Amino acid sequence: MTDEEPLCGFTVAVTADRRRDELAALLERRGARVVLAPALRIVPLADDVELRATTLALVEEPPDVVVACTGIGLRGWLEAAEGWGLSERLKTVIGDTYLIARGPKARGALRAAGLADDWSPDSESCDEVLEHLLERGVDGQRIAVQLHGEPQPEFCGALAAAGADVVEVSVYRWVPPVDPTPLRRLVDLSVNRLVDAVTFTSAPAVGALLRLAGPDCDALLDALRTDVVAACVGPVTAAPLVRRGIPVVQPNRARLGGLVRALVDELPKRAPTLRVAGQEVTLRGHAALVDGALRPLAPAPMAVLRALAATPGRVLSRAALLTALPRGADEHAVEMAVARLRAALGGSAFVQTVVKRGYRLRVD
Repeated sequence: MTDEEPLCGFTVAVTADRRRDELAALLERRGARVVLAPALRIVPLADDVELRATTLALVEEPPDVVVACTGIGLRGWLEAAEGWGLSERLKTVIGDTYLIARGPKARGALRAAGLADDWSPDSESCDEVLEHLLERGVDGQRIAVQLHGEPQPEFCGALAAAGADVVEVSVYRWVPPVDPTPLRRLVDLSVNRLVDAVTFTSAPAVGALLRLAGPDCDALLDALRTDVVAACVGPVTAAPLVRRGIPVVQPNRARLGGLVRALVDELPKRAPTLRVAGQEVTLRGHAALVDGALRPLAPAPMAVLRALAATPGRVLSRAALLTALPRGADEHAVEMAVARLRAALGGSAFVQTVVKRGYRLRVD
């Protein structure tokens, strides 16, 4: 990895569990510092009595429509059915219905099982699926909905209100992580702007992070609306954030590689560049690029640099800079932060002391 990697100097949080190592590797390959904070974990229900009973009911009384919401869920359902000796009967039943794949992963799982979907939404959105079904007419129809980890009361409720007999198929469940400490730390890092982006690969993960934030939820939402990029793998994942007025970065196609490329496009655009002491200085999350060389910075000197760069050339008093530092700091901490900032940037020429007034960046 070199200083020229597009995400060098940026810190990106990963809330995924199942494919976190893959996503982290993609981000690190492009220079990012990665914070792992799984929001949820998937618990398969292969031995679930309720799932077996639901599967038997659908085999004995076949549905008219099947909605496959996720690839992992559909594969898990078929694998569980195989363990119960119901796999072929279930595939026959599914194949005889009007079959909807919510997105490409669900479609891929169907085709791997020798099944072909009849329709799939362009947006990969449950809202578009619902609109399509209601336009098609569902009154008196039996509709099996393979859930994506959490109940979908609005989706299933709207179908039931239109006269459908809705059978919810819960193949796996999202449950809290074994150790919530990394997620609590992520809330604190986000509120204090010590991460540049938080990635989400599922809508339930968004809800889990906001729930765990508790009294800090408003502060977390404010960070996501302003300084911390919310990066979502697709529109379904983004929906809970969009509803709260949070701008979301997402790829054109719901893929991890596309998610990383979206961050590669977005984060460098947010990094201001100044000419300071004859050199080009670019402010990134936890580092400055000085004429292309990466200079990592601790939070306090980085906070001072950001405050000075916000009003280039203007003198800021110690009291003004104190408000930019972490809670509990004093004016001596400001002096220490300035000293560390000068050392990291490569000398005292970058930050000028104005006697009895404070400090300023020596901008060109």
